[in-house]
Amino acid sequence: MMKLYFARNACSLASHIALAESGADYEARRVDTAKGEQRSPEYLKLNPKGRVPTLVTENGILTETPAILAFVAQRYPQAQLAPLDDPFAFAQVQAFNSYLCSTVHVAHAHKVRGSRWADDPVALEAMKKKVAQNMAECFALIEREMLRGPWVMGDAYTVCDPYLFTLEGWLEGDGVDIRSFPKVAAHFERMRERPAVQKALAEES
Repeated sequence: MMKLYFARNACSLASHIALAESGADYEARRVDTAKGEQRSPEYLKLNPKGRVPTLVTENGILTETPAILAFVAQRYPQAQLAPLDDPFAFAQVQAFNSYLCSTVHVAHAHKVRGSRWADDPVALEAMKKKVAQNMAECFALIEREMLRGPWVMGDAYTVCDPYLFTLEGWLEGDGVDIRSFPKVAAHFERMRERPAVQKALAEES
């Protein structure tokens, strides 16, 4: 049985939903970041980065959301979570998820993780003030150019969708009104209706 280490309100929700969608046999284990469990010796043996998600598989340990999502899609092809028979379309899935990981998540992290980039209190406050603008600009691009509808890749649901849903859930806390982006807002509501999403959220509550 695979084990997914997650934290509440974290990007690990995307991997959790994908596992629930795939039909995989897995166990979800919470890492309490408020208590610093991600920095405990036991957890660092699994993931020296001290972050979530961490997926323990029969072949070894995986970290980083895009990698875990690609693994789940390929490990459980019957779930049809990615266009595995089309190299270009699969690369488009990877490109979207890479954007969420490298740009959107980083824009969000400047609100509460500014110490990764600066120590000066003035700089930290300036970063916080930019979060709403940066997140809005990211989601404006997603709304305009990337979200084909009804799912990210169009008619087919893929591992892009739980990842986007996870970051959509951060918008309100980042000072962005999701209703400013009708396609994004509709996608968020559509995702909330999926049984796998409800299952993952219940397991994280």
